[in-house]
Amino acid sequence: MDIIAMVPARTGSTRLKMKNLALINDKPLISYAIEAAKTSGVFSRVVVNSDNGVFAEIAKRHGVEFYLRPVELGSSTTKSDDVVYDFMLKYPSDILVWVNTTSPLQTGQEIMKVINYFVKEDLDTLVTVKNERVHCVYEGKPVNFKMDEVFAQTQDLEPVQPFVYSIMMWRNKIFIDTFERKGYALFCGKVGYYPVSKETAIIIKTEEDLMLADSIMRKRNSSSNYELKYDELVKSLGDV
Repeated sequence: MDIIAMVPARTGSTRLKMKNLALINDKPLISYAIEAAKTSGVFSRVVVNSDNGVFAEIAKRHGVEFYLRPVELGSSTTKSDDVVYDFMLKYPSDILVWVNTTSPLQTGQEIMKVINYFVKEDLDTLVTVKNERVHCVYEGKPVNFKMDEVFAQTQDLEPVQPFVYSIMMWRNKIFIDTFERKGYALFCGKVGYYPVSKETAIIIKTEEDLMLADSIMRKRNSSSNYELKYDELVKSLGDV
């Protein structure tokens, strides 16, 4: 089975300028997605897909391929469906995996697990999500709890699942067939969702997100491991 990783890299970003070249622990944001894709060991090719040739140098640094997409697919209004369709035609495969640069804390091991789930469940489309066990309302109405009964404990709630987008993937044939019939195909065929780790769910959209990811990455790469500690008063509680 031929599986290709596509790492998208637009130069434009409305909330955080030149986001993909912003540094986290002294490496550009995009590097983490490329490295995770490579270490996952599941891809026949890893390709940086960008609207600007500057990212060809990034691809070269990591020993992966580079694709300069058409100019018309480089604007802030470009639809993901169009980017995926264009890339699938240029790089035929069985499965295309969009490895998003906005989740720099995602590991290659988790990427492998996501793809194994996709294949095991015989999916045509997959998007990563995060499980949030918290009381939610939408347009003033409860989503995962009831107001006319005892207030549910959070651990008993059905989790809501906001999109993370660290991974989106499709079977190429299903996507292309759907796109050519409908003009869109991001959710085609049998759709599934995979809940990722809390670290992966940290999405880089703002400078504050960068600061958080940078702090976590530096701690992750330090020689000292995290140790759970308590206030001394915990001793008075015995084995509680």
